[in-house]
Amino acid sequence: MNTQYQEDKSVPISEKLKALFELQTVVSEIDKIKTLRGELPLEVQDLEDDIAGLSTRVSNYSDDIKTLETSIANRKAAIKESEALITKYTEQQNNVRNNREYDSLNKEIEFQKLEIELSEKRIKEFTAELASKKEATESSKTLLSERQEDLKRKKAELEEITAETKIEEEKLKGKAEKIESVIEPRLLTAFKRIRKNARNGLSVVTVQRNACGGCFAKIPPQRQMDIANRKKIIVCEYCGRILVDKDILESDQVSE
Repeated sequence: MNTQYQEDKSVPISEKLKALFELQTVVSEIDKIKTLRGELPLEVQDLEDDIAGLSTRVSNYSDDIKTLETSIANRKAAIKESEALITKYTEQQNNVRNNREYDSLNKEIEFQKLEIELSEKRIKEFTAELASKKEATESSKTLLSERQEDLKRKKAELEEITAETKIEEEKLKGKAEKIESVIEPRLLTAFKRIRKNARNGLSVVTVQRNACGGCFAKIPPQRQMDIANRKKIIVCEYCGRILVDKDILESDQVSE
């Protein structure tokens, strides 16, 4: 692994290391504030997604119910129409002139009776489905109401925690932006890349008990001396974090 970054010589390495460590300290404080919120932001997002899904489900059920009610109404109208035709054909049978006309009307009557049976069958099916849809709708509405109450409560909790830490967080963000402005873009990009890949958000760590403060891998004595001299930017060969000595903020013991 390449353990040294090429640096802009206009700014002492020690100052760059101090800026990076200060930035790490500030963003770590911001991380702590976010940790206070726990899983609330994710819970709020999950609830909002659930509510959106349930609202869509209720809307779809409502459309299905309207379609089923229309289908039932149409089938009932069809039954009345068939009954009217049966009455009409039955009356016409009394005035037929031959058996062929009588048989023809009789077939029409049988056909309308079959139409009535089919409509009654469909009405039963639609009615059963309608009852199921209405039950599912009420269940979804109840669940939706519960989720909305949960969301209201979670948002209130989140807003309360956010309000308590907002001033401090904004202050820290401003401080972080100020520090970032004095760090060269390429180095800042490296810092953010390392931080993104680090599980604990640490890009810059101190040497602790002869080991990396990030992954705790042992650091050879000569490398520790190089880190303490602050003449180049050194990263851990195991985890890739930028390494600094524990006294980085106390003094500029080495001048370039």
